Amino acid sequence: MKPLHGPSFGSYPAEDVTWLLKDLSHVRLEAPTEQREAAIQAGRAHYAESLPVEYQPGPEYRRLFHRALDAAAERLAYATGLVTELILAERGPDAVLVSLARAGTPIGILMRRWARFAHGQDIPHYTLSIVRGRGIDTVALRYLAEHHDAASVMFVDGWTGKGAITRELTAALAPQPFKPDLAVLADPGRCTSLFGTRDDYLIPSACLNSTVSGLVSRTVLNTDLIGPGDFHGAKFYADLADDDVSALFLDTVSARFADVAEHVEKNLPDHRAADRTPDWSGWEAVRRCAHAEGIDDMNLVKPGIGETTRVLLRRVPWKVLVRQDAGPEVTHIRLLAEERGVPVIDVEPDRFPYACMGFIHPRFGKGAAQ
Repeated sequence: MKPLHGPSFGSYPAEDVTWLLKDLSHVRLEAPTEQREAAIQAGRAHYAESLPVEYQPGPEYRRLFHRALDAAAERLAYATGLVTELILAERGPDAVLVSLARAGTPIGILMRRWARFAHGQDIPHYTLSIVRGRGIDTVALRYLAEHHDAASVMFVDGWTGKGAITRELTAALAPQPFKPDLAVLADPGRCTSLFGTRDDYLIPSACLNSTVSGLVSRTVLNTDLIGPGDFHGAKFYADLADDDVSALFLDTVSARFADVAEHVEKNLPDHRAADRTPDWSGWEAVRRCAHAEGIDDMNLVKPGIGETTRVLLRRVPWKVLVRQDAGPEVTHIRLLAEERGVPVIDVEPDRFPYACMGFIHPRFGKGAAQ
C-alpha cells in the first residue's frame, strides 16, 4: 500500500507525518456510544472494528482547552526537549520516529520539530496503528523495514496509562527486527525508561479527539474493510475543519522551545544519568483500585489524565477518582464528568500515583474494552 499525506488525508502538512493507514473516510463506522459499549463488552465486537461518534465540545470546554494549552505549553516544550534528546542519544542521527496513532501523532510531530530546532535535523516521522488485543500493523512494519534500518526506529506515544500498550508493543515486536522501546512525553505508569516526565499532568491534546490530531479518527481494524495487504484504517474528518486546533497545539508548544532550550541542556545530563528503570507501579495501583471497586476486568480501569479524558469522551463512564491535590490539571475532567452525570470521588494521594482514574461502566458485562 501507499502511505497517506496531508492535505489529501489529515490536516497536517505532508512533511510533518506520513500516515501508514488506509483511508476509510467514505465508510460509515460510527455507532452510538452505549450500543457500541454493549457490543464490545459482550464480546460481539472488538473496540477497533467501529468508531465512537466524535464528541464536539461546547464553548466552555473549548475555552478550557485554550487556557490549558497556554498554561502547559512551556512544560510540554521542556518534556519534548528532554525525551527527544534521549531518543537521539539512543538512535543517533539516523533516527526514525514512528508514532502510535492517534495520540502519539502530534507528539511525534513535536519531537521532529525539536530535532530540527535544536540540531537542524529533519527526522522522518511515520504514524501507524497498534490495537490492544490484536497487535501492531505488520503491513506498516514491513513498509518501514523496506525503507529504513529497523535499528533506527523509535516508537512514540503521548503518555502511558497502566502500561497496556507498552506490553502490547513489546509482545508484538518480539518476532520483528525492531526494538520495542517506547518514548513518551509523560510516563505516570512508570513502564518505560524514555520519557520527559513521570508526572501525571495534562497534555492538552488529550482533551479533544480528531480536532487536535490532524482531523484523523482513531484507527480501525475490521476484516470487512482491511485486507491482508492493507494498512489498518482511519477516517479523515474534513468536515470538522472549522474546529481544527491541530496546528494551534503544535505551534503553541514549539513556540516555547527557545524558552526551555537552556533548561533542557542544563538538566539533560542528570535526566540521562537518573535511574529510569520501569517499576510498573502504575499497573499495581490500578490493580488495587480495581479490586477496591469490585472490578476484575482491568480493561475497565483507565488511569491518568489522558486516559480518564478518553473514558469521558468516548466510552460509558461509571465514576472518576481524583487525587485531592490534583488541582487545576483536572478541571476539564470535572467539567466533562458534570456534563455526563458521572460522580467524581476525591481520594487521598497516598499510594495513588495518578492525578485521576476513570472507570468504564461495568453494567455491560465482561469483554474486550479499551
